[in-house]
Amino acid sequence: MRAPKRRSVAHGRQADGTLRIAMVGTRGVPAAYGGFETAVEEIGSRLAARGHDVTVFCRRTAADQPDEHLGMRLVHLPAVRKKVLETLSHTALSVLNMAVTRRHDVAFVFNAANAPFVPVIRAKGVPTAVHVDGLEWKRAKWSGSGKRYYRWAEERSVRTADALIADAAGIADYYEQQFGVPTELLTYGAKILEQPRTDLLGSGAGVEAGAFHLVVARFEPENHVDLIVEGYLASSARHPLVVVGSAPYGAEHSERIATLAASDPRVHLLGGVWDQELLDQLYAGALTYVHGHSVGGTNPSLLRAMGAGTAVIGFDSVFNQEVVGGSGTFFATTDEVARCIERAEQDEAATAAVGAALQARAAEVYRWDDIADGYEALAMRLADGATIHGTGRFARLPIDWNPKPVVHTTPTRITETTGGLA
Repeated sequence: MRAPKRRSVAHGRQADGTLRIAMVGTRGVPAAYGGFETAVEEIGSRLAARGHDVTVFCRRTAADQPDEHLGMRLVHLPAVRKKVLETLSHTALSVLNMAVTRRHDVAFVFNAANAPFVPVIRAKGVPTAVHVDGLEWKRAKWSGSGKRYYRWAEERSVRTADALIADAAGIADYYEQQFGVPTELLTYGAKILEQPRTDLLGSGAGVEAGAFHLVVARFEPENHVDLIVEGYLASSARHPLVVVGSAPYGAEHSERIATLAASDPRVHLLGGVWDQELLDQLYAGALTYVHGHSVGGTNPSLLRAMGAGTAVIGFDSVFNQEVVGGSGTFFATTDEVARCIERAEQDEAATAAVGAALQARAAEVYRWDDIADGYEALAMRLADGATIHGTGRFARLPIDWNPKPVVHTTPTRITETTGGLA
């Protein structure tokens, strides 16, 4: 790996030491959709509270479009509502707006798919960090051309950005192994629910606190909602399975999940739930949260369950193991899903203890204040001229990524011979 370089400073800090920061590439705020939007809201509002001038570029919707939110300046622009074009078209207009209106000292670009626009931002003298997200090219929803684009975009991010942000050690490891380039490890934060309410569970989901299992995920193959439902159906579980989610693109996978769910009244499909109070109660009221995500880094839904103090049954991946530390139970097959759920119900006190341990871990490790500190420190270094531009390999290694094992005690994997929850 080549040594980091220094970049000539075109803008730099303001006279009072603050920065004009642009946050580009998400749906924007107020957060109502996914992890990127929550991160922008939590981090951007904290940076604004510290005196920085933060501009968030938002996708135009039919809803109210305020000019300001939690101290952040908002710019609303349209997007083409079609798969990857939605992201790219909105980012293109955002970058154009940046070029012809206000000057910025630093830009945070979310999603490696937006890499083609990084040279345009840097050409205006604005140092740019790219949050690379997960291994998007592994998602089944993308065709061959889509997968090739995302792999190319990863390489473009390495070639053009001044810094790369990874939200998990596994993602940082991927970029180090494949490209020989360093990343900034900046995860997400967890909302800690200490005394959650339960009054909406009956009317909103038809369940009782502590007496249901929960899944929250988009209906995409790599999130394994169908595997979870199928495994649950094979179990002797007494408590129902509540499934929150939908498919933004494509219907075939969703139809399979709906068909499976319709075969057993124990499965409750709620669709998308946007009421954040009801979501909080679902996360906190569940006996277990069953997490099937496999290709991302640190997943916000997993952190939300941990912050709510709920035991996790997770898909066996390096990313999920990293997040839960030494607590949790993991699966890779439908049979293992069934056994995990059955064992969680057999000793609910032990299951609750796992949830408490996960909440303590979330409160210690996944703090938004600490993450905002990391973004601020990175922004300051970039404004002062730091850059990775020109370091690392410009093409990935011609071998598959071999993830490093997690360094903590590996959580329990339910098999025919192992015990219950760790």
